[in-house]
Amino acid sequence: MTELVPIPSPGVPLYYGRPGDPLIVLVHDWYGRLPWLENYAKGLEHQGYRVVVPDLYDGVATIDEATASELMNRLDVATALAILDEIVETARAQGSQRIGVVGFSLGGWLALLHAQGGATDAVVAYYATLGADQHGVIPCPVLLQFAETDEWGDGDDPESFLDRLKDHGTPVRDFVYPGTVHSFANATVTRTTDVPAAELAFVRTASFLEEHLVD
Repeated sequence: MTELVPIPSPGVPLYYGRPGDPLIVLVHDWYGRLPWLENYAKGLEHQGYRVVVPDLYDGVATIDEATASELMNRLDVATALAILDEIVETARAQGSQRIGVVGFSLGGWLALLHAQGGATDAVVAYYATLGADQHGVIPCPVLLQFAETDEWGDGDDPESFLDRLKDHGTPVRDFVYPGTVHSFANATVTRTTDVPAAELAFVRTASFLEEHLVD
């Protein structure tokens, strides 16, 4: 893997906002914890949230798709989910009563998997679904943000996933952003970024989180 990029505070979650406020965990995409997530986190911090951005790749990231695929394939899913559990438990001990998880691509998939455990109050997944073999009941509201052009495996497509969510009684909203491709919200990987779509998706995410995390 020759296209690795060192990142600040390797392996350590980045924290924004005040302990005790409603918590949002931002879970990076397959490229790793790139700089654009700082602005996303600060935007949520300004809305009054405690925001945590874990590093699931232990200190590296990339803007290269082939390297991102290698990093993703090396990731131990059980360890990643345990990291999210630990962040949530710590936040609850510090007084955060409501928890949301926002994930992108790989991070969206992990966010949806994690939500099945019942530890979160709302989940937002960008360009991510669960396949039928991974899908259990998600007992919290879900917001799904999709690119217009993307690739899906058998049974992983948004329509099939939405049908399963509705069959389980999960409250769900979904949006498709015309003219976009996978990773349109990632402002560091500029070849795929769509700024207007990313801004609209952020507004919809913030509104959804406020509805479910703020009294």
